Amino acid sequence: MIRKILFYTILLLIFACQYSQKTKDEIIICSYTGWWIYGEGQHIFKDENTLQEWVLFFPNENKKKLVKLYLAVTEMEYFPLECTMMGILKDDTLTISDFEITYIHGCVD
Repeated sequence: MIRKILFYTILLLIFACQYSQKTKDEIIICSYTGWWIYGEGQHIFKDENTLQEWVLFFPNENKKKLVKLYLAVTEMEYFPLECTMMGILKDDTLTISDFEITYIHGCVD
């Protein structure tokens, strides 16, 4: 009887430790719709719902290729590019894991 209680107690502790570790390491990625703006070497995102502006950080992308993409689509700096950004917002920086351009000015379906 004591062995069973001891066994279940140890088993419960193991599962509790694994569960608490998962919740601490869990990262929530959110989706934001708005406008990506590039100018003077800085990427900014303006949220459609709150109209707040955040600095964009693309950890998985080549910075020069991002600028080339932006300028190829908009053909100029400071032109807002409508898009959906998926990432993590912390303080005033939105760290991007993925993004989708949703509308290009002048392109009609």
